[in-house]
Amino acid sequence: MSSENKKTYKRKSTAPKAKKPVKNVKTSAKNTSKNAKANSSAKRKQYKKKQVEKVTKPPIKIAFLGGLNEIGKNLTVFECNDDIIILDCGMAFPDGDMLGVDLVIPDFTYLEQNKDRVKGIVITHAHEDHIGGLPYLLSKVNVPIYGTRLTVGLIENKLREHSLDKVNLHVVETGGFVKLGCFDVELIHVNHSIPDSVGVAIHSPAGVIVHTGDFKIDYTPMSGGMINLSRFSQLGEEGVLALLADSTNASRPGYTATEQTVAESFDTLFRRARHNRIIIATFASNISRVQQIINCAKKFDRKVAFSGRSMVNYMNVAKELGYLEVDDSLIIDIDQLKDYPNEKVVLVTTGSQGEPMSALSRMAYSDHRKVSVGAGDFIIISANPIPGNERTVGNVVDELLKRGCEVVHESMYEVHVSGHACQEELKLLHSLVKPKYFIPVHGEQKHLRKHMDLALSLGMKRSNVFIGDIGKVVELTETQMKEVAPVPSGKVFVDGLGVGDVGSIVLRDRKHLGQDGLIIIVASLDVYDGHVISGPDIVSRGFVYVRESEGLLDEVKERALNILEDCAQRNVHEWGVIKNKIKDDVSKLILQRTRRSPMILPILMEV
Repeated sequence: MSSENKKTYKRKSTAPKAKKPVKNVKTSAKNTSKNAKANSSAKRKQYKKKQVEKVTKPPIKIAFLGGLNEIGKNLTVFECNDDIIILDCGMAFPDGDMLGVDLVIPDFTYLEQNKDRVKGIVITHAHEDHIGGLPYLLSKVNVPIYGTRLTVGLIENKLREHSLDKVNLHVVETGGFVKLGCFDVELIHVNHSIPDSVGVAIHSPAGVIVHTGDFKIDYTPMSGGMINLSRFSQLGEEGVLALLADSTNASRPGYTATEQTVAESFDTLFRRARHNRIIIATFASNISRVQQIINCAKKFDRKVAFSGRSMVNYMNVAKELGYLEVDDSLIIDIDQLKDYPNEKVVLVTTGSQGEPMSALSRMAYSDHRKVSVGAGDFIIISANPIPGNERTVGNVVDELLKRGCEVVHESMYEVHVSGHACQEELKLLHSLVKPKYFIPVHGEQKHLRKHMDLALSLGMKRSNVFIGDIGKVVELTETQMKEVAPVPSGKVFVDGLGVGDVGSIVLRDRKHLGQDGLIIIVASLDVYDGHVISGPDIVSRGFVYVRESEGLLDEVKERALNILEDCAQRNVHEWGVIKNKIKDDVSKLILQRTRRSPMILPILMEV
């Protein structure tokens, strides 16, 4: 800068400021006051506009068709702006009262009634309690299915078994988005007992709904990396309308153990059973567990065979998609077990839940065509009993012990860790997501209530927590959460190829037959006057041993004959009336004589 310019700059900077007239000061004050009022008015208008926007946001409805107050058959329906999406579609195991039932699926009536509005199904992972109902739903409501690579691969295999080949399956990577009507569904990586498991963030016009799916926080998982906590945290910072979270282990304090503890236990047990044949029962879908078994078998120079159709199918798909790393020379067919000494083989089988038709149950009851167990077999049950299955698992263990097997299960060694989060993990995720509303899912009532208590301990208002049930529907907006009209729901029984043809009446009859047996009364009547031509003949099944109860059966025969002749004398020819009379009178007779109540089945023929 030149000296002349410097002087000019100095003069300008040191020149005295002109005094403003008082009149200008008053004008400025008035202007300032006007500007302040204008700004205040603008802010009020802007605030009102935001409030109107909040109110005018459409509500989102969440309907629960499964997964609440029960273990399994998870199915949740989200509805907004006349669009519907489905999250998971699982099945459940039948309990002891469901005689003859193979599996239980949700009631799809509501989805059938609204199938034109259903945009797609998103699957969180490939466990049966999340995909087992798909073949039955897709036969009625054929919509696209979205999931991660392994999930879709296992679904495709399942649908092939049911001859369903015209289904749109779409692979979505974790972190990816699926556009379904007004919904934008984001898949978020989580840890679970099967690879490629995800939670979801459902971005809707009503707000963001986060559903964890089945999850835990594992810092050292066998595959796939740690759960994406940073994304859950980011969603929490952006604002989450509601959180739906897995409640299975809500009553368990602390943290769920890492899968690495199971690997260490397997190593110890393989050393202990160095002279025995090792048989390990686990879930077919627990691919990480099978990988641990294969790694251990390779370390101890053992061949591996698989037993159980679902186990073989899962392993083939997992290997084909690269989720199971195994040397082909390590795997043998189950028929080749006899070609190797006991200390050189490991058999991986289904049946960890004591299912009657599973491979391990067949072995325990000497009903397996290819494997006989006995002294020298070291059997590991690497799974927790699903609530309700404790007795069946215990029965299988007892039978194996009777045959001289050594049996190890989860309470003896750490041969199984849960795939579900315990209390501290649940609280951590809740704190990261910071939802306005909270809905515990996936569990029985005691699990849901305990999960609610955890949320309340973190500062959640009780009015912002919803404890649901099958068929219930909750409607959410920015300003309120309320329960609305329920939807059709319930349990549908699958028995063989029959779906829904076994109901409560059939189950009641089966239970009746199982407890007290059956008496069949057969008689031939004259077509003209209704008198007895032959019979009645008495057939007993499951009631009494005929040779030792001839006197009682003769009384039954005489009572039935008297009823038939009395009806003929009184000119009663309506078979419904005659049969009911026989049932009532014979039942009373038998109850007096035996204190039992068998099913009475009259069969009448006109000649």
